[in-house]
Amino acid sequence: MPQDPQARLKQFQPKHDFFVGIDSDGCAFDTMEPKHKECFCPTTVWKFNLAAVAKYARQAWDFVNLYSKTRGCNRFLALQHVLNLLRQRSEVKARGIHIPELPELKAWTQRESKLGNPALEAEVERTQNEELKHILDWSTTINATVARIVKGVPPFPGVRQSLEKLSAKADCIVVSATPTEALEREWNEHRVAPYAAVIAGQEMGKKSEHLALAAGGKYPPDRILMIGDAPGDMKAARANNALFFPVNPGHEEESWERFHREACDRFLVGEYAGDYETSLVAEFQKLLPENPPWE
Repeated sequence: MPQDPQARLKQFQPKHDFFVGIDSDGCAFDTMEPKHKECFCPTTVWKFNLAAVAKYARQAWDFVNLYSKTRGCNRFLALQHVLNLLRQRSEVKARGIHIPELPELKAWTQRESKLGNPALEAEVERTQNEELKHILDWSTTINATVARIVKGVPPFPGVRQSLEKLSAKADCIVVSATPTEALEREWNEHRVAPYAAVIAGQEMGKKSEHLALAAGGKYPPDRILMIGDAPGDMKAARANNALFFPVNPGHEEESWERFHREACDRFLVGEYAGDYETSLVAEFQKLLPENPPWE
């Protein structure tokens, strides 16, 4: 019988009174830009024959994954968003370039919650579907490219100090849509893995599931905090009635300095919820647009 990928989250037991989930890419580590610009986007242009519209593919990829409200979403969803934007763009239509529809990928992402390579491998093994085989090849190539290129990127200033401060009173886990293998490599490379009781990646389900399984019913909601840099992180927190601390895209160092200086203490003494959190969220929500600048 296959091992339950969510077992570590389900079995997790509190050691402290507070719980903190922390996103990794773009939140704890400054890895979003190199991963997407040097690994994800070039691989997408290559594997989907988009060289003729590479400029527009790059704009769409960066918008979806870095500079909009879909920032930080799962790669299999991001690919669909990007191709939809390209299909609608007049400059792409004018060049007569075929942009694939990927109906099998859409159907799989609608019925599967653990959107990672292991689940996709199992689906390919079961169905032998050619489209999904191609998607799996794209995804495994991205992982290999990330492993080769993205090295030596330390946590943002303030992350290690914040983890040290939290460690005395809060249980911390990594809550991420990144493959677990990459997360473990990065957190171990920079010796911050010991601060995380669990490192949960895309194979363990959605971020909202990570929080529900690890913290739900084990801590009062006002003692559960999600730290993230994307609207999806806030959505995961809200789905669990948890608090949210935003690491503002483009202002990450200031955000971590603020967390270490004041937000962490407010959370640990029960003074985070309310006007303080509301003001931080309002500031965060202004930073990421919904519609691309070319529309």
